[in-house]
Amino acid sequence: MCGNNMSVPLLADAVTVSGAERETAVVIFLHGLGDTGHSWADALSSIRLPYVKYICPHAPRIPVTLNMKMVMPSWFDLMGLTPDAPEDEAGIKKAAENIKAIIEHEMKNGIPPNRIILGGFSQGGALSLYTALTCQHQLAGIVALSCWLPLHKAFPQAANNGVNKDIAILQCHGEMDPMIPVRFGALTAEKLKSVVTPTKVQFKTYPGVMHSSCPQEMMAVKEFIEKLLPRI
Repeated sequence: MCGNNMSVPLLADAVTVSGAERETAVVIFLHGLGDTGHSWADALSSIRLPYVKYICPHAPRIPVTLNMKMVMPSWFDLMGLTPDAPEDEAGIKKAAENIKAIIEHEMKNGIPPNRIILGGFSQGGALSLYTALTCQHQLAGIVALSCWLPLHKAFPQAANNGVNKDIAILQCHGEMDPMIPVRFGALTAEKLKSVVTPTKVQFKTYPGVMHSSCPQEMMAVKEFIEKLLPRI
């Protein structure tokens, strides 16, 4: 039963980059709006560690209010991209449960939660923050790229008994981001410092970078993963 992906809907067709040797750690990475797991599986392959498995699930296709109800890959509905825009609370919570099911599946397969990093870009980064901070298992860390904390007014109360109070968070943001302004990222970093131990939050910004990643950011991600998931 342990190896059965069918009980975890998002795992059935997720893009998985397997380790080149015995896997002792997992990185689950969530793509942004309108994307698929393939692009981030490729990006992570370039910084991969041989003992880490990378799982890049695809978001379900749903109508997105922000994009005139067009159907596209989206973890939850988006009504706006400002700190005070209305939010799809039910959708965010359901999406988080689906990601937690992947974490549980990896734990059943023998990977302890403190050897699991959750990360994502844009909407995927937002979901990774929300999921990790409300998770009942103590995870290794969060990689939050060009994103925000969903349902931010619910925190710090929503953080499940502070299980992840000491979780390490690497937050990165392009300074020229036209979609999610870097100011929004800075506000998110300040909010996160009220939820977890403040010294555990790193907020790095990249001059000239828009709503995308860059080589320097990927190197920061690699160093963060190596530090939190050393070879054992």
